[in-house]
Amino acid sequence: MLNAMREREAGRTALRGDCERCFGLCCVALPFARSADFAVTKDAGTPCRNLREDSRCGIHTRLRQEGFTGCTVYDCFGAGQQVSQVTFGGQDWRTGPPGHARRMFDVFPVVRHLHELLWYLTEALELPAARPVHADLRRLLAETRRLTEGTPGELAALDLAAHRQRVNVLLLRSSELARAGTRGKKKNRRNADLMGARLKGADLRGADLRGACLIAADLTGADLRGADLIGADLRDADLTDADLTGAFFLTQPQLTAARGSAGTRLPASLGRPVHWTAGL
Repeated sequence: MLNAMREREAGRTALRGDCERCFGLCCVALPFARSADFAVTKDAGTPCRNLREDSRCGIHTRLRQEGFTGCTVYDCFGAGQQVSQVTFGGQDWRTGPPGHARRMFDVFPVVRHLHELLWYLTEALELPAARPVHADLRRLLAETRRLTEGTPGELAALDLAAHRQRVNVLLLRSSELARAGTRGKKKNRRNADLMGARLKGADLRGADLRGACLIAADLTGADLRGADLIGADLRDADLTDADLTGAFFLTQPQLTAARGSAGTRLPASLGRPVHWTAGL
């Protein structure tokens, strides 16, 4: 039992970004537009103006104050170090042969998607109620891991949409099994437009909130225990004193994009965002 817990935690650790082992790929490969999340516009493949030669961010401790909130809510799920150290064998995009940088930038988003799927599959295997599909989940988890170990050419040629669909079928079934044990009527708000919704104190236990738009929604004191939050947009949602105990398929980027408090109850696998209590 203890070994299994340690193995799961080790797996989760590998699915968290480790900037010390990455060549700043998210700061170069990805584009962003000037908005409330970013102070400037940057094209894909162009280094961010704040990226230093040592692949570190020059304003890391001031990102929110400098207008780069979008950077603070991003997580590559460990894809950065995977692509930097494994896929390309530790060769920096700055010093590789012709075409090396472009191939690295093209592969990075693919591996990031695969690592996000690994996170969801790992979490589904931790849901006791999903035991009927655990064997299938383990097989697809192993297959997804193998895909992340592919060559740059194999990763570039991968039909990612088809693989995501296969994973999604199992995640949906896992969600149904997990939420079936929740008492009371379980609300279906899948892909619902709940932007700015007043849901203070709402009973959302076991709710299906997959893909729901909850931007700036008031979820103060809401009961979200056992809710499925995969893909829900929680940007600027108020989770003050909300209970997310047992909520699943929730990621750190989603949580960091929201607002909360010391009284917000979280799943054990996620950390409390610093800005919730730092007044930032």
